[in-house]
Amino acid sequence: MSKIILTGDRPTGRLHIGHYVGSLRNRVELQNSGAYDKVFVMIADAQALTDNADNPEKVRQNIAQVALDYLSCGLDPEKSVIFIQSQVSELTELTFFYMNLVTVQRLQRNPTVKQEMILRGFSENEGEENQNKRGVPTGFFTYPISQAADITAFKATTVPVGEDQEPMIEQTREIVRKFNATYGPVLVEPEILLPGNAACLRLPGTDGKAKMSKSLGNCIYLSDSSEEVRAKVKGMFTDPNHLRVEDPGKVENNPVFTYLDAFCKPEHFEQFGDCFHGRKSSFDFHSLDEVKAQYRAGGLGDVMVKNFLAEVLDATLAPIRARRAELEKDIPYVFEVLRKGSDEARRVAAQTLAEVKQAMRINYFDEDVLASLIADFNGRK
Repeated sequence: MSKIILTGDRPTGRLHIGHYVGSLRNRVELQNSGAYDKVFVMIADAQALTDNADNPEKVRQNIAQVALDYLSCGLDPEKSVIFIQSQVSELTELTFFYMNLVTVQRLQRNPTVKQEMILRGFSENEGEENQNKRGVPTGFFTYPISQAADITAFKATTVPVGEDQEPMIEQTREIVRKFNATYGPVLVEPEILLPGNAACLRLPGTDGKAKMSKSLGNCIYLSDSSEEVRAKVKGMFTDPNHLRVEDPGKVENNPVFTYLDAFCKPEHFEQFGDCFHGRKSSFDFHSLDEVKAQYRAGGLGDVMVKNFLAEVLDATLAPIRARRAELEKDIPYVFEVLRKGSDEARRVAAQTLAEVKQAMRINYFDEDVLASLIADFNGRK
């Protein structure tokens, strides 16, 4: 069996470093590994419209932003098929067929859907809609089914995502099993691929909230300038009980250290070790474990640690910013990449849809099927 990847993002804004460590960095590594026969990367604009139907321009304007982030981070259109979801109409048709395989009750139990409803201020109960809450759009409620269509259309064997998407992948597997048991073995059951670094599973926001989110305004974006990165790191939440430099500090659930776990490399201590040299105290650290030990013991201030983190993040983002600046000079090229990718994605999805229709026995106008239907009808007269 071919090894195929399907992954993607909603175009509701520029991508941030949570996307980068959660899946994007891994996608580039997988793309370049040679271990996969095909890599499909989707800009999920149709899914974004499920809760932005009244503001389609927001989605439209961010198509190019997400594509720029993809290409800037190293996704290569010669190695990956980068496409726009809404331009592959076969995905909508598959979604409709899969809806008959999932109950309303099962969708209501999906923890990712529940969490996203809370995040967006949707209400499950009609009586709450007049309390500054919106009802749940049907498209948003059923987007796990749409995601299953996206994955199965390309017969993806692997889906690299963050841990918050595990319930979604499990729902896809359930749909695959139900379809194959009912109609025949057509669809492929995917496996989730989580980041190997535990800190990357779900990067917290700069405000300490559990998830980095555009809507919460607690993101560091891949396209942020050096000045913006430093300002955001300077204002980051740390240990609220670490009030004085000499106080022992807590590393666990401290966003600054979570970010360092995700981004810091051994060579950064040689490059940016001066961040820990001050007038009142000076340290020569050679590893992140040494920094953590000193912070826990007391005597290491948040300012020094934040300065070091700012340097680490800026070094990581600098080449991405440089590539983006070059790509922004040729936006027609970016859209040509998306057009070609969408054409290729449509071709592959159409083949899967044909197989699905054949298994469901609704391929009425295939030549041999039509002849059989006519013969059966005439035989019953």
